[in-house]
Amino acid sequence: MANRIVRIILIVVLFIVFFELGLFGSYTIVTAEAPNIQGLIDMQISKITSFFSPETVNNVLIKDPTPITISNKKDVALKMEELSKVDGVNYESINVTTYEDTDNEKFNVTITALGYASPNSTSGQIVISQDPSYKIIANGVASYKSGGIMVDKDSITINSVLKLY
Repeated sequence: MANRIVRIILIVVLFIVFFELGLFGSYTIVTAEAPNIQGLIDMQISKITSFFSPETVNNVLIKDPTPITISNKKDVALKMEELSKVDGVNYESINVTTYEDTDNEKFNVTITALGYASPNSTSGQIVISQDPSYKIIANGVASYKSGGIMVDKDSITINSVLKLY
């Protein structure tokens, strides 16, 4: 019986080792740079712990996100543009939601917006497209200030920049 448990533990350890080696190898191939091993491991641990966090699971299962109207959309759009490295963010498309209680002094929010790429050049002419090229998803901290809800620009972090086709 003890022999089987040791074998199972050994198989699990070998699986994890081969998975990590594959991750580091693919990172090196894709980016042509040496991987930041500590950064990759920290990212994996934080994603796994946030996924299994009881607070996150309960919030997602219990209620829908609360939409929020913020008063500093233009500032948030400029900060998202700077952080996501896109050529423009449509501040009218900004959508801010939260799973937390908005009665708190500060609360976390999820910000989504549409981003634009630089104009395409076709046969010597510049063609400006009105169609957004990216969907940007970010997190930030919002609070009540000067009569409205404002997102702290310094707290904004980009989660993902998705290419729209």
